[in-house]
Amino acid sequence: MKRFILSTACFLIALSHAAKSQDANKTPSPQPRPKAARVQASPKQPPPVAPTPARVRLSYADALRRYRHQRHNRVWWKQHFTVIVLAGGGYYYWDDGYWFPAWDYDPVYEYYDYDGPIYTYGNLLPDQVILSVQRALQEEDYYAGGLTGSLGPATRQAIANYQQDAGLIVTGAIDAATVESLGLN
Repeated sequence: MKRFILSTACFLIALSHAAKSQDANKTPSPQPRPKAARVQASPKQPPPVAPTPARVRLSYADALRRYRHQRHNRVWWKQHFTVIVLAGGGYYYWDDGYWFPAWDYDPVYEYYDYDGPIYTYGNLLPDQVILSVQRALQEEDYYAGGLTGSLGPATRQAIANYQQDAGLIVTGAIDAATVESLGLN
């Protein structure tokens, strides 16, 4: 039995060597030249977004430009983003340091006080980031509301007031400069 297995193995090795030598003796057939692609702008297609290098976070303006309020099913979201979480009343996807609403990931959970990017730090979920910002704004006497983890109108106004007084660009949203200025990084 051992001889049979050994002779079969030797036979298979000899066949593979013969096939490789035949492939090496062939001259490569000429490949057709690829045709130049024609590019047309389409109003339905979002502009291409260049990937950001590793360890470089998007600015809030770049994150806002990148974000598209698009509705997709759960399968589409999972194919395009690896981190999707349920926080507060809706699902969010993570992309380059920001959380974005994942519209139609689950239509039952689709409530967002703010339809835009939320800067994140320290692996916090969007509602945890908002809660930290609310707490910091309370300590600075800019926010008098409850600690809800929701980026509602009162929280956004408190953020805008703080940004103005701190000499930051006033966005009324949670961005890297605001988080850093509040000492939350």
